[in-house]
Amino acid sequence: MAKARTQFICQSCGTVHNRWAGKCENCGEWNTIVEEDPMGGIGSGPGKTPKKGRPVALTALSGEIEEAPRIHTAMSELDRALGGGFVRGSAVLIGGDPGIGKSTLLMQAAAALARRGHKIIYVSGEEAVAQVRLRAQRLAAADTDVMLAAETNVEDILATLAEGKRPDLVIIDSIQTLWSELAESAPGTVTQVRTGVQAMIRFAKQTGAAMVLVGHVTKDGQIAGPRVVEHMVDAVLYFEGDRGHHYRILRTVKNRFGPTDEIGVFEMSDKGLREVANPSELFLGERNEKSPGAAVFAGMEGTRPILVEVQALVAPTSLGTPRRAVVGWDSARLSMILAVLEAHCGVRLGQHDVYLNVAGGYRISEPAADLAVASALVSSLAGIALPADCVYFGEVSLSGAIRPVAHTAQRLKEAEKLGFSAALLPSASAELPKGSGGRWSEVGSLPDLVARIAGSKGALRVEDDV
Repeated sequence: MAKARTQFICQSCGTVHNRWAGKCENCGEWNTIVEEDPMGGIGSGPGKTPKKGRPVALTALSGEIEEAPRIHTAMSELDRALGGGFVRGSAVLIGGDPGIGKSTLLMQAAAALARRGHKIIYVSGEEAVAQVRLRAQRLAAADTDVMLAAETNVEDILATLAEGKRPDLVIIDSIQTLWSELAESAPGTVTQVRTGVQAMIRFAKQTGAAMVLVGHVTKDGQIAGPRVVEHMVDAVLYFEGDRGHHYRILRTVKNRFGPTDEIGVFEMSDKGLREVANPSELFLGERNEKSPGAAVFAGMEGTRPILVEVQALVAPTSLGTPRRAVVGWDSARLSMILAVLEAHCGVRLGQHDVYLNVAGGYRISEPAADLAVASALVSSLAGIALPADCVYFGEVSLSGAIRPVAHTAQRLKEAEKLGFSAALLPSASAELPKGSGGRWSEVGSLPDLVARIAGSKGALRVEDDV
């Protein structure tokens, strides 16, 4: 008889090893490697003989397409991040730092759906029922028909969900606390998390109930456990924010039923999360319009334009190696902008410390912020304040040219709505709004930008209207 195959899996990071070792070489944890039979799981006997499969029906690509039915909540920002609401029969994974507000968001969403007549079940594996009730009272959600349970056993949870009428939404807080009798490892390990998530997703697909799973994050900001969990679910959302700021961002990372570049913006208060319909006013609320080194960037998050202030400070250094500190932007991109300024514009920053910050704790990910960052750096070095009514966006190439970016019209319309009457944008930009009263000035290269700021005497020279 053939020898049964075995493998050794780290219960902390999921790395597969050929033999047992006391320390995992990938994550560095001790005594986390457990023997597992690929055919039967941890602690099982010899692998079972696979049964003969049955043929399945094949269909053509052509045919009518039915739109996935959704459950709309009363929270427009949550619906925006989900692509229009919860899809029936889908599984959504929400991650975030401890205490960032994941349970608060889900409790408010559950209460909003319960008020609309939906059956909601909230299963907590970390808090007792009394603790969840205290949160519900603080959020003014105690008068709703949300059903609570404090349980961590997967089989007991599934048996509870199968009783009575099918729930419309099930919230599991969190997946790291689930454990199943089918696996012998401890709760929170790779095997238990994978087994629990598989069981919950199978229930959602079979019954049509929407399933929301809460996941912990590691020190690197990634959802803890095996990355296969993110592949199993239909949508992955990250709840981001800095505890030093009162705003929170719900960012979509994966969504099989909608876009993956949308965000929902919330403001944390003692009464829970409040939706922010206009995030630009939140990020521009405390601007110092006369300070050098500040430029307003007109960015895009999915289909939503957002204006945010980019702050730069360039100061002489007494150290042998100048310091480069970045908050809210890519440090490698800052190094590239500094190199282009020095190589093509003659701006010497080798004897200066450079500090770059995105106001409000917001994080910029698109390259369209290059022009705003370069403007803020030159403004700080020259000590010249940029115009308070001007926005900046454009991508800087290694040759010093400024390349156009997408969604030009949306960026300019948002700037006009917030009172900005001028904009500095790349040459040959398309989609310019028609009939606008704004002054749009085009710039083709970074040396041209430096010359405009250095010779502006506090105000950019705006060319003929485009």
